[in-house]
Amino acid sequence: MQSNRRTFIKSLSAASALVATESIAKPFGAPAYIPDLMKISPNDKIRFATIGMGIQGNFDTQSALRNPDVELVGCADLYSGRLEHAKTAYGKDKDLFITRDYREILARPDVDAVLIVTPDHWHDHITIAALKAGKHVYCEKPMVQHLNEGKAVIEAWKKSGKTMQVGSQRISSAAFKEAKRLVEAGDIGQINYIESNNDRFNAIGAWNYSIPTDASTQTVDWDRFLGDAPKRPFDEKRFFRWRNYKDYGTGVAGDLFIHLITGVHFVTNTLGPTRIYSSGNLAYWKDGRDVPDIMACIMDYPKTDQHEAFQMVLRVNFANAGKINDVTRIIGNEGQIEFSENNLIMTKKKLPVAPGYGGYDSFFTFTEPVQQEFTKKYDAQYPPDTRKSEPVKEVRFEAPKNDDPSAKHFADFFDNVRRGSQGTVEDPVFGFRAAAPVLACNESYFEQKVVHWDPITMTQQHPTTKSTSAETVAKKKSAKKKT
Repeated sequence: MQSNRRTFIKSLSAASALVATESIAKPFGAPAYIPDLMKISPNDKIRFATIGMGIQGNFDTQSALRNPDVELVGCADLYSGRLEHAKTAYGKDKDLFITRDYREILARPDVDAVLIVTPDHWHDHITIAALKAGKHVYCEKPMVQHLNEGKAVIEAWKKSGKTMQVGSQRISSAAFKEAKRLVEAGDIGQINYIESNNDRFNAIGAWNYSIPTDASTQTVDWDRFLGDAPKRPFDEKRFFRWRNYKDYGTGVAGDLFIHLITGVHFVTNTLGPTRIYSSGNLAYWKDGRDVPDIMACIMDYPKTDQHEAFQMVLRVNFANAGKINDVTRIIGNEGQIEFSENNLIMTKKKLPVAPGYGGYDSFFTFTEPVQQEFTKKYDAQYPPDTRKSEPVKEVRFEAPKNDDPSAKHFADFFDNVRRGSQGTVEDPVFGFRAAAPVLACNESYFEQKVVHWDPITMTQQHPTTKSTSAETVAKKKSAKKKT
């Protein structure tokens, strides 16, 4: 296999090339319903295959199968043991097709949709190949590994007319939908600050996953795994713990920040930040990995028609030996929403109109005549009813016990497949606008710089060409709509 995976994709076999047909392009603003592209009857089963049968690949497959009228017909993976496991787990009552070569999946006419659950450095290329092959695509987060890869996926999706969902499933939870409703209703006023964290302190949580005893170049297709990553001898740790290496993954930003940002974008209807800066270090898990285990990032979101300007701070700490309380807080000038995947607490608090005086205040430093004059003017300006604040209100929301965000995220995907629609809750435009800030976090961390981003045009801005947040948003009225 050649070292450049783009060249590799171009060298598809003739059989694969025959299925790589392209449908009529659908512009962003066109209606989501496309009846002439609908291939699947609402009464038919959707047949899907999973490409990448690791941890998340199995969880995604199981979540997909919790939906009615879908069927798993194939699996691809680069480790033979996982293919054998798939046969046992999913192929007991049928002939499940398994292969190491994802192109064989794309060439099969019995595959309507694919789940792409591979290392991050393969996401964009398999996605593009699948869309060209006429398959609907569910791609795990982050949608791409680098900032310069997002536009190509969006274009391939537009051109194909196929359904695509990016897999950050938390936004399909009941709690996130309730948070979105409360924000849109203005229950916490104007948003000014958001913070979110996701901490861990255990080896598996820090991606030190178990390695099978039979791992070798005979059981693992190492060359195909590397793709366009730097060539190196077989390393079982790099294959089975790929999240620990920037050649194949996107670190804590792409694995965890992406969930936090996706949720915030969904709840606030924002398009993204204009300035991103991150810092961190490798503090505890010094096991050969080359990505940080502690990272914090500050992002500036400009004012839009949907919200006021706000700042967001994200943090991941894989060395948190204290009490871990992972939560997202959206703070407004009339209250805050604190939520996780399963529950939500909204606290409403409004200040009185009158500012008050006395206590730790300059009032006591005035002379007595000035104090008397000040009090007289204060009483005239602020009658008694303006001096009272509303009682603090607390609203709690618990997700139903049967709430299943992962299965619901797939339900949205499959429903759009059946309707011939591209209007999923996390389509590639939304997916890239969520991925871009986390990829910018990595760029900021490794290059020690501030990254400037245009969330509307989805392009990186360089110091000599970037415009201010206000100018960028004001000039583009399309900020009202998700394009």
